[in-house]
Amino acid sequence: MLDLFLVLALALVLGWPLGHYLSAVMKGAPMRGDRCFGWIEAPVYRLLGVDPAQGMRWQAYAKAFLFSNLMLAGVVWVQLMCQGWLPLNPDGVPNMRWDLALHTMVSFLTNTNQQHYSGQAQLSYLSQMTCIVGLQVITPMMGLALVAATLRGLFGGRKTEQAGAALDVGNYWADVLRPAVRVFIPVAMLFAVLLTTQGVPSTLSAGPVAHPVDASAGMATQKIPLGPVAAMVSVKQLGTNGGGWYGPNSSVALENPSPLTNLLQCLALILFPVAIAFMIGPFTGRKKFSALVLGTMLLMSLLSATASWWLESHPAVASSQVVMEGKEVRLGVDASAVWSAFTTQSSNGSVNAMHDSLTPLTGMVAMSNMLINAIWGGVGCGLQQFLVYLLLSVFLAGLMTGRTPELFGRKVEAGEVKLLAVLVLLQPLVLLGMTALTLSLPALTGNSNPGFHGISQVFYEFTSAFANNGSGFEGLGDASYWWNLSCALVLLLGRYPALILPLIIAARLGSKRVAPEGGGSLQVETPTFALTLIAVVVILTLLQFLPVLVLGPIAEHLSLMAH
Repeated sequence: MLDLFLVLALALVLGWPLGHYLSAVMKGAPMRGDRCFGWIEAPVYRLLGVDPAQGMRWQAYAKAFLFSNLMLAGVVWVQLMCQGWLPLNPDGVPNMRWDLALHTMVSFLTNTNQQHYSGQAQLSYLSQMTCIVGLQVITPMMGLALVAATLRGLFGGRKTEQAGAALDVGNYWADVLRPAVRVFIPVAMLFAVLLTTQGVPSTLSAGPVAHPVDASAGMATQKIPLGPVAAMVSVKQLGTNGGGWYGPNSSVALENPSPLTNLLQCLALILFPVAIAFMIGPFTGRKKFSALVLGTMLLMSLLSATASWWLESHPAVASSQVVMEGKEVRLGVDASAVWSAFTTQSSNGSVNAMHDSLTPLTGMVAMSNMLINAIWGGVGCGLQQFLVYLLLSVFLAGLMTGRTPELFGRKVEAGEVKLLAVLVLLQPLVLLGMTALTLSLPALTGNSNPGFHGISQVFYEFTSAFANNGSGFEGLGDASYWWNLSCALVLLLGRYPALILPLIIAARLGSKRVAPEGGGSLQVETPTFALTLIAVVVILTLLQFLPVLVLGPIAEHLSLMAH
């Protein structure tokens, strides 16, 4: 439990100043650092042919977002399929097969980092440093840009001197570039240096060849894969990315060599999501709204992490399972349980233990975290999903009290509710539909567990993809055509509607006339409403997915207890 409280305490202490600085950056007002960072940003704006001061309506903002994603998709997909012919490939890694390259590209483009490959064996240094790390820097900043535009729209847009001007939600290109250059990359560089001092590799040389003790067993030599690992680990943790340099991720001693690196990486899982919650106050001018978001997320995080720790550590719950199976012995069960909670709360997906080896109920907590996807969530997209729950709660509270639902003086009407309904229904349709289809085609899945755990494996894989998380219950033959193509579809459906539809809803609300808030107005910035919001989250998650949770982890737990 010490790890849990220490990580949360550090995240809150560091997140407060980082959030205030992030707010200043996203506002785009003159700053002391303009002279330092301007020489980096100005050439990029010229290359893109954009004016960072030019405002955009939500339609132009969404088009710029989709266009930038489309351009990146083409470049990355082609490079992965041609990496064997390109430089910076000292280990002679071959080209990727088209379907694996497609899944990898979509996975990292959607800030998911779901890996159907082993990075140390199937990616060249060039692919790791450009395709993978490049997307790990850019895609979280895209999520941050979309949530900043959504917050602007929700509160009436940026102010303009032109009367009757269309709602200005900001400039997409500036919203991506400014936080990347001024916030994310400097913090990632600091974390990379700290990790390097602890022994995480940072080299462009080929890995050394070792002579194992058990050479008589048939393996005379073993090549130790190295590379510029520290920089990637820093970026993958801070950007809620999660894709590791090595296949087993941060359970590998080279990627996570000491208790200090484990603490740093666990802190990095939630640092930016916490900072974004702090950012809301100075960015919108509503400190109570920031407190509502932060307090609600923090309470859900504590409940989830405590449940994971207790379910994984308590001997009676662990039952006949070997508790240390699948855990790194240097870190232990507690550290594995806390990491599993934070990595699924934050849409990161990195691991320091195999989630397939968690006790069934701990695995169910991890699934529930991803189904909610707003406890901390990913950079930007977590708050975007939180706003969806907020609007749903406002609508339901309005119905229960007999008032027209409204948020901050703007009425939530039929058009906004229909868009919310699309987001609410899309998740169960995709996850339950794809799980049922996959289980009905066992020859395609490569599932190593035909029983209750097999259901959990399949459901977890699609849940992880839809939540842009990336972690998995291993045991699937997930480098097949079926898994690469089906997961690529789920990855896309889980990312783009969840980012764009809240922006549309916010722009619609921001264009409405503000009614004065009175005694009859719904007060959302209160502890009572926070508890109502949490109840809505729990009801939606449990009611929609309780049957599959009963058939999977709950049935597996009962089966183990019976034996």
